[in-house]
Amino acid sequence: MVKMTLDNPGSVAAPFGDRFAHVARIDLPGGGALLQLAGQVAVDDAGEVVAPGDAGAQAARIFEIVGALLKAHGASLADVLFIRTFMTDLGDLPAYGAVRRRLFSAPGRNPPASTTVEVSGLFLPGAVLEVEVTAVAG
Repeated sequence: MVKMTLDNPGSVAAPFGDRFAHVARIDLPGGGALLQLAGQVAVDDAGEVVAPGDAGAQAARIFEIVGALLKAHGASLADVLFIRTFMTDLGDLPAYGAVRRRLFSAPGRNPPASTTVEVSGLFLPGAVLEVEVTAVAG
């Protein structure tokens, strides 16, 4: 039997947690789980945008949040299967890519599958990236 849980882990600030669950967890028969993380933007614990307009700094913050959400479910960045990125300017791809390479490049290991899309805007002024992640746990 498959069990699904919608979650905002208490160990991670969820400034928008009253509007949506940050993690959808599907527990699989025989153990393990599939984790689908909602789109994350670079905000501090109070919901304020971190480094408005700076794709590199925002990418670092987003993956810090993603890492904490994964850790709360027994996973890590090494367990990421897929990343979907929404960017307001594809010209920021080098700054974003530098952060991704630092976090996901390891000898003998392929980086996660991914899709990157340019969008006209995000819901918070100053936010230039939003990242959704699918990962496995256990």
